Amino acid sequence: MAKFVTAFTQTQPLIGQPEKLENRLKEIPPEPGVYFMSGKNGDILYIGKSKKLRARVRSYFRDSQRLSDRIAMMMRQVTEIEFIVTDTEAEALALEANLIKQHQPYYNVLLKDDKKYPYVCITWSENYPRIFITRKRRLGKAQDRYYGPYVDTRLLRYTLHIIKRAFPLRQRPKPLFKDRPCLNYDMGKCPGVCQGLISPEEYRQTMQKVAMVFQGRTDELVNTLKTQMNQAAENLEFETAAQLRDRIIALQSLNPEQKVSLPDDTISRDAIALAADNKHCCIQLFQIRAGKLVGRLGFFADAQSGTPGAILQKVLEEHYRTVEAVEIPSEIIAQQELPEGEILTQWLSQQKGRKVSLVVPQRQTKAELIEMVERNAKYELARTQKISDRNNQALEDLATILDLPEIPKRIEGYDISHIQGSNAVASQVVFIDGIPAKQHYRHYKIKNPEVTVGHSDDFASMAEVIRRRFRKYESLSQNLSPNPSPTRRGGETYKEKGENFPDLVMIDGGKGQLSAVVAVLQEMNLLEAVKVVSLAKKREEIFLPGESFPLETNIEQPGVQLLRRVRDEAHRFAVSFHRQQRLKNTRRSRLDAMPGLGFHRQKQLLAHFHSLDYIREASVEQLQEVPGIGESLAVAIYNYFHTAQE
Repeated sequence: MAKFVTAFTQTQPLIGQPEKLENRLKEIPPEPGVYFMSGKNGDILYIGKSKKLRARVRSYFRDSQRLSDRIAMMMRQVTEIEFIVTDTEAEALALEANLIKQHQPYYNVLLKDDKKYPYVCITWSENYPRIFITRKRRLGKAQDRYYGPYVDTRLLRYTLHIIKRAFPLRQRPKPLFKDRPCLNYDMGKCPGVCQGLISPEEYRQTMQKVAMVFQGRTDELVNTLKTQMNQAAENLEFETAAQLRDRIIALQSLNPEQKVSLPDDTISRDAIALAADNKHCCIQLFQIRAGKLVGRLGFFADAQSGTPGAILQKVLEEHYRTVEAVEIPSEIIAQQELPEGEILTQWLSQQKGRKVSLVVPQRQTKAELIEMVERNAKYELARTQKISDRNNQALEDLATILDLPEIPKRIEGYDISHIQGSNAVASQVVFIDGIPAKQHYRHYKIKNPEVTVGHSDDFASMAEVIRRRFRKYESLSQNLSPNPSPTRRGGETYKEKGENFPDLVMIDGGKGQLSAVVAVLQEMNLLEAVKVVSLAKKREEIFLPGESFPLETNIEQPGVQLLRRVRDEAHRFAVSFHRQQRLKNTRRSRLDAMPGLGFHRQKQLLAHFHSLDYIREASVEQLQEVPGIGESLAVAIYNYFHTAQE
C-alpha cells in the first residue's frame, strides 16, 4: 500500500544548503517507492522510482556522482523533495508510470525528441478524429494518441496513403464549404464529416480499425474484415462486401514480403538494441507480429545517462507507458540484461493481463535478430555522429571567429518583416547545438506607434523586440559587480536564473540594427552578459558592437555558414508570420469599413461563415443566425455588400 510523505518545502535550491539538505535526506526511508523533485514554483521537475529511496535520492547530491548536463541543470533548480513509499518495487514502477502520465515532468524525458523521426497522431479528443503525420511528440490533448517514432518515413507515408484509400476518413482540419460536402465525399474518400452525414460513434468505429494498423494488429484487422465480408455476402449485400474486399486487398499490400524467420510466429515480439559512443546513444526497436516486421521505431538518448542496460530499461518503460495494453507484446527480446527486468515484466504483465516474458538471447535465431537490430542502430549512430561532427566543427569555428570563451550552445536569431510599415512583426529563432529547436521559436507583433503604414523603422522595431526579450533579466543586472564575468551575477549565472538565456544573439542586418540593439542592452546594463553580432545580407558580413568594419571572414567557413542558416531561418519565420497577419487583415478589410460592426462581431461572423464570400452570399435570415446580429444589423450588412456590388 502506497503512503505519501512530504519531506519539506523550501524556496531556495537545496544544492546551496548542505546542512538542510543532509537533514532532509535522513528523513527519506530506505524503502521502495517513488520520489518527486520540485522547483521553487511548486512545479514537479522529475519523478523517479527506487527500491531504496534514500540511497537513490542521495546519489544525486554526491560530488563523485557524474550527472549528465540535463540532470545537473535540474539539480540546480530543486527546492523540494517528496516521496511515496510502496510495498514492492513493482508497485513503485506502476505508480511512477501513472504519476508521470499525470504530471508529465519536464526532466523525465530521457528520449530526445529532435523532430528527426515522424509520429502518427490520431486526435481522439475530437468528435471526428483526424489522422496525420507529425514530428511534434505529445503536444496535443491528453486523449490524443501518438504512434512511433517511425524510422522509415517513406513507408509510413505509403501506409497512410493506403489506409486513406481503403477507409473513408476525414480529409480536412476545417470544412471547405459551409452548407455542402466537398469533392472528397463524392469520390468516397470522406464520409461527409463536415455536414454530419455520419455519426461520431460510427466514424470512431472506422478510426479504431485504422488504429489497429499502427498497433501492429493488421492481420487481426484483416481477419475481422474477412468475417464481415463473408457475412455481407450471405446477406446479399454485395456492394458492402465489395468495399470490404477492396480494404482487405489494400491492407495486405502493406508488407507482404517482410517475413522474419522466427519460431512460434504466432507470438508477438519486440526486439530492442542500441549502439553508442561517448556522447550519443541510438536505440532501435523492431515490432514483430505474426512473424512480420510491422514497425521499426527509433529513439535517441544521452549516452552518459546510464549503462546500456539501464538505458534500454528506461526506453522500454517510456515506450510502453504511452501504448495501449493490446500493443504490449508477449515477448521482449533485449540486447542487454536489464537492471530491473523482472520488475518491468511484472508491470507489463499486469498492464496486458497476460504474461510478458523478457529474453536476452545468446545464440541461434533470436540472437541473430538482435544482431540485425543492433546493426541498424549502428548505421543510425554513424549518421548521427556525422551530423554532430559537422555541427561541432561549425560551432568551434564560430567561437574562434567571434573570440568566444566557449562554444555557443544556444544561438538566437532575430529578424523584422513588414511591407512599408504595415503588419510589422519580428521573429526569434533558436538553434541548440547547431540544430533548429522549433519548440523555442517565438514571434512578436511590433507595438511601436510610430511604425505605421507608409512609415517603417527597422532599428526601433529591433530595439523593441530585444527589450521585450531580455526585460526579465534587467532587474538582475542591478547587482552586477564592477568587473563581472560575462554572464555572472555574483556567484550565480544568468543561465541559472533562466535556462533559456542565449550564448549568442544574431541580428539580421548591418551596423544600424546592431547599434540599436547595443543601445538597448547598454540601457538595461546587459551588454556584457549578452554576446550580440549582426550579419548583413549583401556580402554576408559579420559586425561586432563598437567596430566600424566587419570581421575578415570567408563566406564558406563553417561558422559563417551556421550564422547564415540561423539568419535564413529567422527571415523565413518572420516572413511567414507577416503573411499570416496580412491575410487576416485582408479578410477583415471590408468588414472594418462597415459602420456599427465592431471587432467582436466581425470575429463571430467569420467564425460562423468562415469566409468573406459566404458572408456576402448570405441572406438576411442567415445573417441573423449569428449570435449578436439582430435584424437591423443583418439588413445593414446585406445592403452593404449588395449595394457595393451594384
